[in-house]
Amino acid sequence: MHGMRTEQISTGIADAVLFDRRFWILRPLLFSTRADVRAFLRERGAGWIDDPSNEDMKYERARTRRQLSADTSAQKDIRAAWAERLALSFGGAEWLDRHFTLHRGLLGRVLPDGLRQDRAVLDYALGRLTAVFGGQPFAPGRAHMERILAFATGSEPGRMTAGRVVFDLRRDGLYLTRESRGIMPLLLPPGEAGVWDGRFYAWNGLSTSMVVEAADPHAPSFLWPQGFARGMSQESSAPKSLGAGDASRIVESITARTRGGWIPVTSLGSSPSTGMRERMHHLPKAAWKRAVASAPALTAEGAPLSEEFVRRVDLTPYFAPFDRFLTRFDFIFANRLSAVFATAPYARPPLRSIDGKTI
Repeated sequence: MHGMRTEQISTGIADAVLFDRRFWILRPLLFSTRADVRAFLRERGAGWIDDPSNEDMKYERARTRRQLSADTSAQKDIRAAWAERLALSFGGAEWLDRHFTLHRGLLGRVLPDGLRQDRAVLDYALGRLTAVFGGQPFAPGRAHMERILAFATGSEPGRMTAGRVVFDLRRDGLYLTRESRGIMPLLLPPGEAGVWDGRFYAWNGLSTSMVVEAADPHAPSFLWPQGFARGMSQESSAPKSLGAGDASRIVESITARTRGGWIPVTSLGSSPSTGMRERMHHLPKAAWKRAVASAPALTAEGAPLSEEFVRRVDLTPYFAPFDRFLTRFDFIFANRLSAVFATAPYARPPLRSIDGKTI
């Protein structure tokens, strides 16, 4: 049914799915026929209940099921599609290693050569990165992806927005950031957890309620001291990229406890390291400013949290297309993405095969 609606690879239901990064759900009977199941039950004297809608041809799934049952090649086609999806996941993971860099967990960059790779792999990887940076559970649909790919592989620098993501194409690559519109605050009572903007998991370890909201580059917060906010807002008089003159205001790292260990949380220091200066020196100012505006800022009782209180908060990247529902087809790519964002790896499937079938 999915294959009749899209040109993307259709695999049918997955035989292994990870929910909430915690529970693997395995489906060992996908290739067992209805006759097999009924024969098994008869042998044991067990009854069953038939759903009459399964035989009602007014339903598309009933018509499709009947067509598939008459097609002896259907099982082979699905297994071939599974292999192709796994190959795309592996290819996308390699593409991440070779062609993608992440700056401070907020600004992604695809190197120019990465935009000239195999179209199917680029479609797969860029679509899922779009979902991650946009905080969306699904990659953009076919029409939107065609538009994104046409822009990304074009020769003209410029910007476009799709899937809540700003794509900024420059000579040194394609930059991805969350667009600044539509970022809603998240109120967390003491001891409560939630997902902010589809991009960050947060747990409140304070004794008071906490708000997670978009950092305001024009106002002070624990992320952005007032002096730097003013400097970032003066775009007309500022250079196009962060140069040596901005060295004293380059983003430094503090740490916050997270469910998966320790990850960097964007903050500012007055004495950035040489390595940090070198890494940040060539970032386009406009792209980095958009990234700043999409960063999480934490407040309690209307005031920014101090570093001491920040350490009582769990804050870690959340991958909307994978952290709730991850099929084994996407496992390789998602796990590599976790490494890129320095988060905990996904739990591996507990079994490699079920009833002789590899999963």
